[in-house]
Amino acid sequence: MASAPQLPLFYKGLEPLSSETHADFRMKIQDKAPFLAGQHAIPITVDEFPLVQRHMPIVFSVGEDAIPLALMGLNEGVNVFVDDEGKLTENSFYVPAYVRRYPFMLAKLRPEATELSLCFDPTADALGKFEGEEDDARGEPLFVGKDPSELTKNILTFNESFEQAGQRTHNFMNELREQELLMDGEVSIQPDGAAQPFIYRGFQMVNEEKLQGMRGDQLRKIAQSGMLPLLYAHLFSLSLMREVFARQVQLGKNPQPVLPTV
Repeated sequence: MASAPQLPLFYKGLEPLSSETHADFRMKIQDKAPFLAGQHAIPITVDEFPLVQRHMPIVFSVGEDAIPLALMGLNEGVNVFVDDEGKLTENSFYVPAYVRRYPFMLAKLRPEATELSLCFDPTADALGKFEGEEDDARGEPLFVGKDPSELTKNILTFNESFEQAGQRTHNFMNELREQELLMDGEVSIQPDGAAQPFIYRGFQMVNEEKLQGMRGDQLRKIAQSGMLPLLYAHLFSLSLMREVFARQVQLGKNPQPVLPTV
């Protein structure tokens, strides 16, 4: 696991949603996400830490522009929470917002633009006109005449909330860097009968020793800002590394000794 993605993960293209160009477009509800099947690390926001830490390890990518990541597998191409078609294998699993917003996202149409526009990935199977199909199988319309449908309004609201959470995450990461609380991570897992332990590196984690040794005024500052419970949610979640490892073994997706680059 190394640097944060340079391009939006999952997206193969972006096109602004328009009532003129996409007046007849509809969206089908999907119960599978094939794009997720081979992805082991998903960006998350700090708003999600309390929920994510119950299901997946939370780590940070390396580099100056580090971001929080939820691990759905310990090795590249391995996701232990979905099947090969991208369908969840658990009913109560928390799906990160980054996954749920696909194929939509807010983006600038031009570098100099001051506002974000709702865009979508035109290669996504969930969107289209779906002409020739039965009405009940065509999904929900994105527009009613020239106006956004209720579905589109909800999608826009969700994406706006995601962007706001993204800003809070950005501020959180800046504070981590300012306090110099991040360090290179390493996890060693010794399965029964294995001659050598599996060592996973290539990610960052909070330095718990440094956190505990912070001055009173520094600790009070991060406690009052709401950072402290988020830091411990991350630290507690690291115990799930071994559970994810065990899932890989059970699924026959043999772990590798070094966690690859995202």
